[in-house]
Amino acid sequence: MADSSRTTPYGAFNYLVEIGGDDFGGFSDVSGLTTEVTVAEYRTGIDPEHHVRKVPGMHKQGDVTFKRGIVDSAKLWLWIQAVRKEGITAQRSVVITLRSETHEKVQAWVLSGAIPLKYTGPTLTGKGGADVAMEEIVVSAQKLELAGVTS
Repeated sequence: MADSSRTTPYGAFNYLVEIGGDDFGGFSDVSGLTTEVTVAEYRTGIDPEHHVRKVPGMHKQGDVTFKRGIVDSAKLWLWIQAVRKEGITAQRSVVITLRSETHEKVQAWVLSGAIPLKYTGPTLTGKGGADVAMEEIVVSAQKLELAGVTS
């Protein structure tokens, strides 16, 4: 895990993505690791101050976007097909693990009950050049947790 004596932040470029326990190869971008707690505003009629109390309510996770260059792998597409055919039983856990410069695990985010929402294939052009054919998948999850952190 993370070195508690370290004062330099870790780089954002060394990470692994596992979906359903399988290594899905190198993604060039992972974005949208967010969680949000909604609040309900409440005020009793006998409060001596004229202010609103904010009571914690439901929480939700943002959708996470993964981007990568197309490789000879159909794993993402097979997952999409499984969700189309099987529905909720095709949910997977997604683990994104940040690693140190020496490839040791620093921190991991776990998306539970994840399904793919959207797939975007590459923009293809005949002009040539050094562009990489990229694919993108947007994943929705029921829960976002920090691995190893308990309450």
